[in-house]
Amino acid sequence: MSSERTSAVFLEGSILRHVTVMSASSGAGLLAIFLVDFADLFFISLLGDSALTAAIGYAATLLFFMTSIGIGLAIAMGALTAQALGRNDRERARNVAGNIAAITFFCGLILSMLLIVYAPVFLDWLGAKGNAHSAAVSYLRIAGAGTLFLMLSISGAALLRSHGDARRAMNTTLAAALVNAALDPLFIFGFGWGLEGAAWATLVSRIVSAFIAWRPVLFLHNGIECPNIRSVISDLTPVFAIAGPALLTNFASPVSNAVITRMISDFGTEAVAGYAVVGRLAPLAFCFIFGLSGAVGPIVSQNFGAGKTGRIRETLIKSLILAGLYVTTISLVLFALRWHFSDIFNTEGQARTLLFLFCGPLSLAYVFNATLFTTNAMFNNLGRPFTSTLLNWGNHILGTIPFAWVGANYLGAEGVLIGQYTGGLIFAVLSVYLAFRVIKKQS
Repeated sequence: MSSERTSAVFLEGSILRHVTVMSASSGAGLLAIFLVDFADLFFISLLGDSALTAAIGYAATLLFFMTSIGIGLAIAMGALTAQALGRNDRERARNVAGNIAAITFFCGLILSMLLIVYAPVFLDWLGAKGNAHSAAVSYLRIAGAGTLFLMLSISGAALLRSHGDARRAMNTTLAAALVNAALDPLFIFGFGWGLEGAAWATLVSRIVSAFIAWRPVLFLHNGIECPNIRSVISDLTPVFAIAGPALLTNFASPVSNAVITRMISDFGTEAVAGYAVVGRLAPLAFCFIFGLSGAVGPIVSQNFGAGKTGRIRETLIKSLILAGLYVTTISLVLFALRWHFSDIFNTEGQARTLLFLFCGPLSLAYVFNATLFTTNAMFNNLGRPFTSTLLNWGNHILGTIPFAWVGANYLGAEGVLIGQYTGGLIFAVLSVYLAFRVIKKQS
């Protein structure tokens, strides 16, 4: 295939095929990440203690913030190094990569220390109590130390992708998944460490992932230059000019999730345990939807550059249809297997009620998330990133928290979940309307 043909691969042919193939490949990479969380919760649930399952849910809520910060810095890493490499300025690419690595290291170190020292305070804010609180503190003080390595791993993978080394970038994720899956049963049951065993498995997997990410950066691509303080300070502005908006957008979801967790905690440990199971099952079941947002971007960008607005409109329509079909199919599968999932995670009482609610009609509401993922990717690639930021915060705050609060007051824990999933309808409809308006203006 010629370079001209390669660069124009999305300008002709079936839009539906392009979207499907790219979504599947992107979703496959994310699947490994979601499987790690799923495996953690599965092994802990075998201990038969809902307080431990709830502790995982509380801890994950806080760790979600750290992952979002890491992703924001990784976006800056990928963008700035790729720009320098695109200009064939390898020296600048090595320099900026070293500076961002230093910034990432110090941010990760500070955040790890904050989690270790202030874990009890953070968990108080989330409403954790009793055995769930003490177990979550133990988990966070071990797994939280891995925040530094998680952030380095994400940035290292972004740097590998900027060098065109997508295979080794994917290996960082796969390595973390394999190590965690292997160590979980050994540490939890073999050594008898229980929940702390899961935390140690997470810590080790993140150290291994960081090593696998940075080894080819250092020894194969010679991808970084040793930073100095003056150079790092000079790059703070361009780094946070990119990382800042990314962090702003990414933070909407963990903020919303923290508020919802706090609401759920008012209904007891079993409710938090059920919410933790739903929080692991949903991304695993709908990983294709997460891949969809990554698939739409390149297709839109190429057709936007070629002035083919008709194909951009077709991409939006067919992506939404594909998302709707996928969500419907997976929802039927979840409904059919709801008793099996309940047995797998040993859910009882309120936890089982919430799981059944999600695996019933409520999972269909994931189509609202799919719609926002798709339209946000379009806005970002049509030069309207601020629109996607506003919609993201609007959905996670105005489209979630008020509806969850009303649901909590009238329907209890089930109402919180119903409000969280159905409130997105307003912003899903608004995002589609705005997307078509933006496409029309490009005509």
